[in-house]
Amino acid sequence: MAQYYQLAFEKPVTQIEQQLEAINERIRIESQTGGENSPAVAALRQEAQDLERKHAEVLTKVYSALTPWDMVRVARHPLRPQTRDYIQMICRDFAELHGDRRYGDDPAIVCGFARIGASPGTKVLVVGHQKGKQTAEKIACHFGCAHPEGYRKALRTMKLAAKFGVPIVTLVDTPGAYPGIGAEQRGQAEAIAVNLREMSRLRTPIVSVVIGEGGSGGALGIAVADRVGMLSNAWYSVISPEGCAAILWKEANEQTNAAAARALKLSAQDNLSLGIIDDIIHEPVGGAHRDPRATAAALQAWLVARLAELKAVPADELLDRRYERFRRMGDYIEQAEGQGVPA
Repeated sequence: MAQYYQLAFEKPVTQIEQQLEAINERIRIESQTGGENSPAVAALRQEAQDLERKHAEVLTKVYSALTPWDMVRVARHPLRPQTRDYIQMICRDFAELHGDRRYGDDPAIVCGFARIGASPGTKVLVVGHQKGKQTAEKIACHFGCAHPEGYRKALRTMKLAAKFGVPIVTLVDTPGAYPGIGAEQRGQAEAIAVNLREMSRLRTPIVSVVIGEGGSGGALGIAVADRVGMLSNAWYSVISPEGCAAILWKEANEQTNAAAARALKLSAQDNLSLGIIDDIIHEPVGGAHRDPRATAAALQAWLVARLAELKAVPADELLDRRYERFRRMGDYIEQAEGQGVPA
């Protein structure tokens, strides 16, 4: 239960977890010396049960009052499941594909064919960002910031899936595309732009889920889909809170980051109300990092349901709906000053 990485707002929860660990250790010691059924062990177990109830209450209270900036920090938790974790938990027969056939392979984007759901399962192509867990992997994956070869690899595999009529599942988890000189020299903006164009006309169902961070074009480069979902503690926006704060207030700190997060409307609930996403996939209380298996089960159920729905739609109608979905974003009514709301 111990979390070595502690979020500031989780301190009350962490304190109870530490107390529970101490009591469980005392139960272990007392059981060895006085026996499993000794009065001391019974008293300690009762104390542990009381603490577990308190832990559940405090955890629920804390996570029901998260600010947008808190959600950003939850989305960045180092123990939060990533694309490879979900592949391991919900996919079978995963066969990874590498390389863009132009420059090289980018480990920040994972691509491969797999089956999702109950046996025999639905055949899909999985494409997702990978941030990495250990330091060496994080560096190799550029902390989830893909290079142009990553986006070209994604598109190459998506076109292959469309050729054989295989639906596409994308898992978004990036603070943004890699901004380095080499990436720009190899056509970062062009690679993302081509993905947007080509994904909009792929004749196969596409579903996308923001599983952590959804930053700017780096996220949208694999998220042009027929259905888009978000995990409840993920964020999805045109820019990160730090980037927004640095532009607006010339300084990124706790206060400006929090203000930027509020202004960006980046939470799952905000994105749902604005029509950017279609569904919120609810995480267990305490976030996906506390119960990855339950989160994976909810993700799998949503994916299987959406894929079954979309596979029944003819290809021409699917493309028309996909086009209209993105055309509707940002619609508003403009009226001259002094005019009332039209009937």
